[in-house]
Amino acid sequence: MWTIGLCVVALLVIYCTHLVRKWKNPSCNGVLPPGSMGLPLIGETLHLIIPSYSLDLHPFIKKRIQRFGPIFRTNILGRPVVVSTDPELNHLILQQEGKLVEMWYLDTFSKLFNQEGESRTSAVGVIHKYIRSLSLTHFGVETLKKGLLPEIEDMIKKTLQMWSTQESIEVKYGSAVMVFNYIAKHMFGYDDSENTSEDKISEKFTKISEFLMSIPLNIPGTTYHKCLKDREKATKFLKDKLEERRNSPDMYRGDLLDQVIADLNKEDKEKFLSDDFIITVIFGLLFAGFESVSKILTLTLKLLADHPSVLQELIAEHEGILKNRRNSDPVLTWDEYKSMTFTLQVINESLRLGNGAPGLLRRALKDIEFKGFTIPAGWIIMAVTSASHLNPDVYKDPLAFNPARWKDMDPYLVSKNFMPFSGGTRQCAGAEFSKLLMATFLHVLLTKYEYVPVSFLPFQWHLLLFVIRQDHVACFCTGFCSRIVNGFSGFEFLNHRWTRIKGGRVVQGPMLGFRDGFHVKFSPDHN
Repeated sequence: MWTIGLCVVALLVIYCTHLVRKWKNPSCNGVLPPGSMGLPLIGETLHLIIPSYSLDLHPFIKKRIQRFGPIFRTNILGRPVVVSTDPELNHLILQQEGKLVEMWYLDTFSKLFNQEGESRTSAVGVIHKYIRSLSLTHFGVETLKKGLLPEIEDMIKKTLQMWSTQESIEVKYGSAVMVFNYIAKHMFGYDDSENTSEDKISEKFTKISEFLMSIPLNIPGTTYHKCLKDREKATKFLKDKLEERRNSPDMYRGDLLDQVIADLNKEDKEKFLSDDFIITVIFGLLFAGFESVSKILTLTLKLLADHPSVLQELIAEHEGILKNRRNSDPVLTWDEYKSMTFTLQVINESLRLGNGAPGLLRRALKDIEFKGFTIPAGWIIMAVTSASHLNPDVYKDPLAFNPARWKDMDPYLVSKNFMPFSGGTRQCAGAEFSKLLMATFLHVLLTKYEYVPVSFLPFQWHLLLFVIRQDHVACFCTGFCSRIVNGFSGFEFLNHRWTRIKGGRVVQGPMLGFRDGFHVKFSPDHN
């Protein structure tokens, strides 16, 4: 018996050793990039999800670049991954979708956004063209010019007015709800005020965004399970909206929902079109719209609060827009938006620093040869765009918030090293909408709301702060006080138009977020 037992144990040890060796040294028809595959089953996942409290490259990536170079292999959640911080490889990958690579999501994303089967919304060809056309029709430049801009400005005015009546607002959550409600209203007439707090669909979507990097264990009590339950509720809501509009022709609004219903009713409709496909598209557009904008808007306010000189220049630009108006019409125009040179530089700088995710994911459709390495077919490729955004050879002092750097940037360098809205055929159709919304938010905030003194000064000079723009009465010592305030580094003396209450610490885990949120008190409208 002992002999048999020892033989069984020996065979198990040999088998396990073989599996571990195979795990650590995967087969390849060439030379794999250097790296480590980590532990069996989980790979190096735990290293990736350790929080980092900086806008710099996540330590998981930075340490491996130093050890292995700009292209290395790893394993995330049991899947072999090649991580690329090489701008040439990243550019190649983004340009070769449908040929060398295909779009890919982590299991959490894939199940959440129903990215399985031939009708998945991430597919190339006619499906991608349909979704892009749908997005541009309702959120593209021409639509923004013709009517969305005044709507967006009015929505932001009402939102800020509401925020100013509250003790504080958690900016990431508040702006997410604001953007979600507007996009949902524009797409299918959603009115958030008609629902109780428990029924607000925006609550379901914002909760989903918190769970995206959870481990995909669908067990009651787990984060992932809660995420899927919220998705079910959100999906049911959208299905009900689709049925309600379909059965009520008198509710025609000419919006996105009406367009997709018309497409579904065509006799020669595309084969991929179905109710489930349309629900997945709407779900994805809603999520993509509010999640990215709310993060960057929050980061922008935090960075402006930390850099008063940048804020002063921004205020000057927006007050200049008001002074240059030839009529009394208070509505922001498209030409005024396009004239916001410094504002767009501020937004670009926030987009450069605020890398929402560690990278863009693709799956190799065939073996890819690059610089002597082979990326095997079936492997995942993570194109780390943040590495380009923080490249010191392109952006001097890359971790500094310096919007002025964009004045003299080489357009060619920018095209290769600035991809906040993805790239290649996947360039985000809502990029202009996102930038316009953020620029309009800053315009309303900086022209409609007063200065608010915050924190403290180490001397009694803080008693002078009340004179700064108090009731818009000029004061001889305003400039003197401003210079005093801006002369002290390390203190948060003056947040023009808003007061930081708490939070605001950046965290990457690996998705961009804010530890304890970013809680702000907005001052009352002075107009």
